[in-house]
This record gives sequence, structure tokens and C-alpha cells, in this order.
Amino acid sequence: MTSAAPGIPGTPAAPSAPAERLRGHYGFAQVARMEWIKLRTLRSTWWTLAITAVGSVGMGVAIGFNTRNAAGDLTNNALAGMVPGLLFTGVLGVLAMTGEYTSGTIRATLTAAPRRVLLLAAKSAVFGAVTLALGEASAFVSFFAAGAALRHGIAAPTLGQPGVLQAVALSGTSFCLIGLLGLGLGAIIRHSPAAIGVLVGGVYVLAQMVGAFSHSAGIYMPILIVGNSISTTRTECVTGPGNGAQCIHFLSPWTGFGMLCLYAAVPLVIGGWLLARRDA
Repeated sequence: MTSAAPGIPGTPAAPSAPAERLRGHYGFAQVARMEWIKLRTLRSTWWTLAITAVGSVGMGVAIGFNTRNAAGDLTNNALAGMVPGLLFTGVLGVLAMTGEYTSGTIRATLTAAPRRVLLLAAKSAVFGAVTLALGEASAFVSFFAAGAALRHGIAAPTLGQPGVLQAVALSGTSFCLIGLLGLGLGAIIRHSPAAIGVLVGGVYVLAQMVGAFSHSAGIYMPILIVGNSISTTRTECVTGPGNGAQCIHFLSPWTGFGMLCLYAAVPLVIGGWLLARRDA
């Protein structure tokens, strides 16, 4: 099967070098290697990941420097920069899939590796590993950098305190899981602007709207899970009108983590099913 060169309908385009080398017998390792070559050779990928990490750490430092309440959840403050960083990894996940449809290279890829579910599994594993490493590095650097930026008289939290290591480690997984959510949406929708719109609308806009109107439903929204469940070390309380202090019960850290895994898994399963049944 040949593919049309971008912008020149009907003109055969040569398969990419990784895809060309994959012809013949192949398995998961060979497809994953091809996906790794494609991912690491895109300079924009690394620029996006670098901006995401720097922005997350920078926001954590800024919040740490401006923290004046030593009794607050300082770990949650330090990890606050992870929430906006999710947007970048989610969009990058979308583009990792839809970019091949936009450029037309998906046909060359499927020619070299026609087992489509295996292809999506390998792409998910490679992209997930990269964003997991980025997320964990960003979370731990943010934690220590924000602690160092705290004002004199406010003791920085330590990883040995109850729930702190768990909060930092689970927050690091959010980059991977939201990125895989974006990858799954890209496989389902296949058009970059539409998939990014669904991602942003569902993860950010819809979550804020649902949370504003119904707390009981809002606690299940992915962005609120990251900010209020997996990155916290204690139950926060807010003042309710006429009722004094009322504790808001968000999902427990591991329940929230399980929900994020579900958010990532469902689009990937649907995307794999559609990928196996639709034309390129």
C-alpha cells in the first residue's frame, strides 16, 4: 500500500526509515522501537516536554515563595504546577496520534506494522514511558524546589512525613495518564483540532462546570482528581454558608489514581477497536 505525499494527492510517499526497516517479521519490541525513533526525532516533542517541566516547576516555586500559611498543605502547594502541565502532555498525546493522519505517514506505518492494536499498544507504551519519566521528574523537582523557596520560618515538608511521598509519586503519574487520554482521543477522532477541543473541553472546561454545580460529581473529574485527591496529604475544609466549617471529602489518593487510569484506558480501548476497523 502506498500513501499520498502531504499536499499532493495521488503521489506516492516513501515510507519512513523506521517503518521501512520494520518490514517482515516483527513483534511488540520492534514496533516500540519504531515508535521511539519517531518520537525522539521530532524536535517539537522535546521542546514541548521541556516547557511543560519548566513551567510546572516554576509555578511550584512561585507558590512556595508566596506561601505564608505554615499550617496549609505545603505538599499540595508545591505540586500545584502539575495541573496546568497536564494540558501540554494531553495535547502532545493527541498530536502523537493525529499527526500521522495529518502528514499521511499513518499509511506507511500500517504497511510496515499492519497489526493495528499492537501498533497502538506500542505507541502508548513508548509515549507513556516518556511522559511518566517527565512527570515523576517534574513532581520531585517541584517538591524540593518549592520547599527551598519557602519563606524563613516555614518548615519545608519532607518525603518521610505521612502521605508526602505518595502524593509526589502519584502526581508524577498524572502527566502519563492524561497524555494517554489524549492519545486515545487522537485515535478515536483522528483530527487534531477536534481531538484537542474535546480534550480541553472535557478535562478543563467541563470539569470546572461540573465541580461548580455538583460537588458529588465534580470529585470524579480528572483535573480535580489531580489537584484535590492524589496530590494532597490531608482532608481540606472549607466554610459552608451558614453551617460553619465543613470538610469536603474528595476521593482518596488511590481511588483517584484508579479513576485516572480508567480515564486513560477507556479511550485507548475504544481507539484501538476503531483503529482495527477503519481505513487509514
